Amino acid sequence: MSKSYFPNIDNIVYEGPDSRNPFAFKHYNAEDQVGGKTMAEHLRFGAAYWHCMRNGLSDPFGAGTALMPWDDGSDPIDNALKRVDVFFEFLDKVGIDFYCFHDRDIAPEKESLKATNKALATVVEKLKSKQAESGKKLLWGTACLFNHPRYAQGAGTSPFADVYAYGAAQVKAAMDATHALDGLGYTFWGGREGYATLLNTNMKRELDHLAQLLHMAVDYKKAIGFKGQFYIEPKPREPTTHQYDSDAAACLNFLREYDLLDHFKLNIETNHATLAGHSMQHELTVAANAGALGSIDANRGDELLGWDTDQFPTDIYQTAQVMLVLLKQGGFVTGGLNFDAKRRRESHEPEDLFHAHIGGMDAFARGLKIAHAIIEDDRLDAFVRERYSSFDSGIGKDIEEGKVSLADLAAYAESTDDPQIPSGRQERLENLINEYL
Repeated sequence: MSKSYFPNIDNIVYEGPDSRNPFAFKHYNAEDQVGGKTMAEHLRFGAAYWHCMRNGLSDPFGAGTALMPWDDGSDPIDNALKRVDVFFEFLDKVGIDFYCFHDRDIAPEKESLKATNKALATVVEKLKSKQAESGKKLLWGTACLFNHPRYAQGAGTSPFADVYAYGAAQVKAAMDATHALDGLGYTFWGGREGYATLLNTNMKRELDHLAQLLHMAVDYKKAIGFKGQFYIEPKPREPTTHQYDSDAAACLNFLREYDLLDHFKLNIETNHATLAGHSMQHELTVAANAGALGSIDANRGDELLGWDTDQFPTDIYQTAQVMLVLLKQGGFVTGGLNFDAKRRRESHEPEDLFHAHIGGMDAFARGLKIAHAIIEDDRLDAFVRERYSSFDSGIGKDIEEGKVSLADLAAYAESTDDPQIPSGRQERLENLINEYL
């Protein structure tokens, strides 16, 4: 019998809102039907390998505190293989069906790129075996092009061709790993793709180079027959002063400018949205309106702190807003809700991994039920439809159908009385939402 790394924790089950068991779901019931689909089908929860297995819980002012007894100082490859067993036991016990990784999360950097790729392939074989055994799936993979000192000035936007080539090689290997694991997607996050100062930066050249790298990835995807969805993940700053993938609108503009929009969707993260000065609902709506909402990194930030705190999502109002946008676009196709979230530095024991994910899963289960109820009730959508109803007929319909000119509208405005507009009823609508919380 295989060793248990969480021997005191049983499989987490649904016990309902009255349960006082901290190791039970109060709202998430995987098989519960909401609008004709199970909660598991709607939410498609994923766990982040980097936070679960590799995050030591350090912060800018202190060393890591996490107790990870499976990291025993043994040979890096042996330890990496052991982590796979730990991770899949965690996935099984918490009831999460998907996971995500960076290449350097699952396998160590070695003395050469060739040796590093060999180590990655070894761990990928172990992951493939565990997937077959458990039925778990890879939601998406990615390459870590931001941690190593070689990427201090960027990877796909590096001013140094040798660094650019190394980064491209790392993308190729990470794509190969994702493809071998039947990954449903592959994400590009430009953690260092930006600048600290424009004094030493040729922005046009850097953006051209980044687009070239993405086009090469599209070509390689076709060459190997990878069917997964490509994602770009927006983030405005930190660690760079300005990152080129600063928000959803900037990413969409970049993709359109470089003829890449047909090949990419966006992976939107809550904490990145707020760092960009937007709400998560705003960023999701921008992406959905463009037909480019692909996947979601589920977390939250702290308004009192100015960096990416990656806290677990527990704000029910926010999870309801997320699920409203997601349900209105018809749900996920290839993406899911990946918990790109870490425990607090004080929550350093292994069991805290379970408390954190249970809370996030329950929060999104409640958000799902609330959003579905709001949509079914239709009062919110009915108000919005009525607010824009002047564009359903008459001059408004002619505007939307492109049948009028500026001169036509000027003549129309001169022939009518000064418009009197009704209230936007913001407070009434906020009260309506609160009825469901």
